[in-house]
Amino acid sequence: MGTRPNNRRTLARRHALATLAAAPLVMPLGKADAQTHDIASTPAQTLGPFYPRSTSERPAHVDPDLIVVDGSRVVTKGIPLYLTGRVLTHEGQPVAAALVEIWQCDANAIYHHPDGGDEAHRDPAFQGYGQTRSDAGGTFHFRTIKPVPYPGRTAHIHVRIQTGQSGSLSTQLYLPDAAGNERDVIYRHLSPAQRAQVVLSLRPTVGDHPLAQATRVMADVDLVLA
Repeated sequence: MGTRPNNRRTLARRHALATLAAAPLVMPLGKADAQTHDIASTPAQTLGPFYPRSTSERPAHVDPDLIVVDGSRVVTKGIPLYLTGRVLTHEGQPVAAALVEIWQCDANAIYHHPDGGDEAHRDPAFQGYGQTRSDAGGTFHFRTIKPVPYPGRTAHIHVRIQTGQSGSLSTQLYLPDAAGNERDVIYRHLSPAQRAQVVLSLRPTVGDHPLAQATRVMADVDLVLA
């Protein structure tokens, strides 16, 4: 595919229009949910325009390792992040074998998607999209980069959960101290309690999981299905 002009401003406007058209941006818990759920469900948010809906829009590899490591050297631009978490029901039970997908822009603020930005500035060492399955304890693991903002959006990582019987979820994960949060049209729709559910508390990486290797920071999150 050939190089094309940088169209990030156009993409930012398109994303804003798609976001405003989404109904609703954030799915609040209803009264019945609040009365019957033991754990508050993770707020649902739009997939956005850069979800790779078809195989042709996805990278050749769709594993949970989105970065390239050569020995001890990280080739991918950005801060390597070990992202782990659990998929749970609203009763707090782990959901095994859930399909967990993540996607985000690279450190150059380009999505690895046909409409994701100036291809000439993409980081070729970043996968852009990955997927895995939760284990028997509902746990999942990814190796990616700390999210960065792009024109029109604050820093975030998209997540989608699909299960056979326990339902599905699409949401976004944020940095609690990102400068663009309060200007972000999607983040602003979250209540304080909902924000606490989808912000990533970063800390130095610990643990011996293979995907923790060569990362500088880590975060974990519980994703609770409605």
